[in-house]
Amino acid sequence: MFTACSPSSAAIVTGHWFALWVSTGARASELLGAHCGDVDPGQQLITVIRKGTRAIQQLPASPDAFVWLRLYQSEINQEPPSGRDDPLWWTRRRPFRPLTYHAARAMFGRAAATLGANWTLHDLRHTAAYRMARDPQLPLADVQWVLGHAHLSTTQLYLTPMPGDVIAGLLAHHRRGHAIGSMGAADEQPDTGTPTPSGYRPESLNVLFVGGPRDRAADGHCH
Repeated sequence: MFTACSPSSAAIVTGHWFALWVSTGARASELLGAHCGDVDPGQQLITVIRKGTRAIQQLPASPDAFVWLRLYQSEINQEPPSGRDDPLWWTRRRPFRPLTYHAARAMFGRAAATLGANWTLHDLRHTAAYRMARDPQLPLADVQWVLGHAHLSTTQLYLTPMPGDVIAGLLAHHRRGHAIGSMGAADEQPDTGTPTPSGYRPESLNVLFVGGPRDRAADGHCH
């Protein structure tokens, strides 16, 4: 999303939000409550106070998230206070003020609108949750801990596949089945053409549909 707007300063602002929220899965209010001393780039961790329980928790983030965060800090030229106990996020205009949830939501909404999208800050958390839950190498209990869900059943909601993923998976399934079925016949038939993406040869598809595109166009209808 933010790369589509690069290299503007607005892209840098939305970029570090996008990278941090999508990689940590934290709630918007949790990240906005972070202070400068809560960031540990060396360990790829950011400390937040969880909503509801008020527990202090470290969350891992991607390396890119900290690169974008540094770009954001360079963009504001370190003019706002940057002590350990000072807020991490600030408004871009003077007088500098700690960034609130409502201001962040408005800024993100404007950035999304430039792309013709209606994404919200909370959609970033949903994206992170879905990606984590669908990773077979990441235990669901770990995802629950990162997201701060009180019940595992809440995390399990993100196991529901998206339609696009289902379609891609089934197409891959059909390709594997076709490859297995055609292994025995590969040595018995001569190479008569380049396979289509489906794995079938063009002449085979022509026979199946009773003639090629030219034949159908001449007939004016499909058989």
